[in-house]
This record gives sequence, C-alpha cells and structure tokens, in this order.
Amino acid sequence: MRRLTFLLRPSWLVLALVVGGFAYACFTVLAPWQLGKNTTTEERNDRITASLATDPVPVEELLTGAAPAPEDEWRRVVATGSYLPDSDLLVRLRSVESSPAYEVLTPFRLADGRTVLVNRGYVRPERGTEIPGFAPAPAGPVTVDARLRMSEGTAEGKTPFRDAGHTQVYSIDPAQIAAFTGLELTGGYLQLSENQAGGLGTIPLPQLDAGPYLSYGLQWVAFGIMAPLGLGYFVWAELRERRKRKDPAPAAAPEAEPVPAPVERSTEDKLADRYGRSR
Repeated sequence: MRRLTFLLRPSWLVLALVVGGFAYACFTVLAPWQLGKNTTTEERNDRITASLATDPVPVEELLTGAAPAPEDEWRRVVATGSYLPDSDLLVRLRSVESSPAYEVLTPFRLADGRTVLVNRGYVRPERGTEIPGFAPAPAGPVTVDARLRMSEGTAEGKTPFRDAGHTQVYSIDPAQIAAFTGLELTGGYLQLSENQAGGLGTIPLPQLDAGPYLSYGLQWVAFGIMAPLGLGYFVWAELRERRKRKDPAPAAAPEAEPVPAPVERSTEDKLADRYGRSR
C-alpha cells in the first residue's frame, strides 16, 4: 500500500483527473456526437433515396399541422398557388457546389390560403459579396414541383435585417422570418426542383454517402479506452522503477586469487629426482 502513496501527489491527481475527464467526454459527448451525426445522415439518405422512387403528392397532404413531420422531409410535392410580389428574402453565407452563394426565398400563397416559403434556388455574389440582380418570381397562378424541407432553426446570435434593398437572413427559419416580416407562414419550406416556374440556380441534393462520422465516433471510443490504459501503464512503470531503487541487485562475489602456473622443471632436475642426486 505504501508504494501507491505517490498517486496522492498533486501532479498525479491532476493527471488522473485530466485522463478521467477526457475519457468521460469521449464516451458521453464526443463519440455520441459523431455517431448521432452518422445516424442522422443515414436517415436523411434513406428518405432521399425513397423519394426518388415515389411520385410527388399535393403539398396540402403533408402540411396538415403547424409543421411537416420529420419523416416527410425530402418528400416530393406539387404546390399550386402564386408567389407574393416584391417579397423576396436572401439567405446569406451559403455555399453551393463549394462556391459562395445567396439563396432566394419567396413566400408562396397556396390554393387553400396558407403561405409557405419557397426556396427558388441560388445566385452567385458579384465582386466579393455584392448582391447580383436576379429574375423576379412570376406573377399569377403557377404549379411547381418541389421537395418538402424542415426548418433549419435560428442561427445563434443572428437576426434578420434589411440592407441593399433586400431582407437578409442567416438561416431558413419560417418562424423567425414570419416574426420579422409579419407574414403568417407554415412550418417548413419548399425547395424547388429543376426547371420550375420562378426557379433560379437549382440546389443539388446532398451526396448520398454516410460521410466520416462513424469512423470519427469509433475513434473517440478508442481514445476513451486508451487514455485510462495509458495512465495505468505509467503507474505500473513508476512502481517498477521504485521497486528497483528499493531492492538493488546483490553485489558480485570477489574474484578468487589467481593460482600461479606451475614452474616447468629442467630435464636435469627430473633425472636427479629419478636416480638420486650425486653427492
């Protein structure tokens, strides 16, 4: 027990706390975060894949409540109504196909009287971040094909504002936009498909791969396991070193005195011993 008292030193206590905190974070925060993203991505990919094999349905069939059901996101829908004139909004800080873009939102009045946001597509900024000109939404009744999308939620610390003649937002959140514009908007929004009335640059579908999230999650699990094992190895190495210092190796036995080599006798002495020395 005395050999473990060094673990009570402040330096070792701090190291143990750091290792324990890191392992706890790996198992409760970091790994679940990446594994959760992997699950979310796989579910999204499954919904998109399923939508490719189904025909579009009237949007009113899916927008029956305050917001669309999560399992209906990416479903193909048909919407009939008209765009509200002079009501475009721009979504800032977007990237489409790895290049900066503004996305253009326009409220759309459905045949049943409700209003839903429509993402008409994207335009590229000019001379850095300058807003380019873009075609207005057509007037009058139209029918468009689109995909049903969930609200992105509010960008933290970002609020809508009006500048350069356009209302600009940082995320597509119908509730926040409704509060800023005074419009009554349904939850969720529509993202136009290719070659639709009022469409601009078509926003491509996400890549249908799971991404690196599963491997990242497993790496955090591995780190959470290796950190305590590494601490255990250092404790074992310290104990081994202390044992060596406490129990030194026994001293080597002194070397024996060397035995002198026999002196070679002459032939005369040998004959004398044999026949006797003459007197």
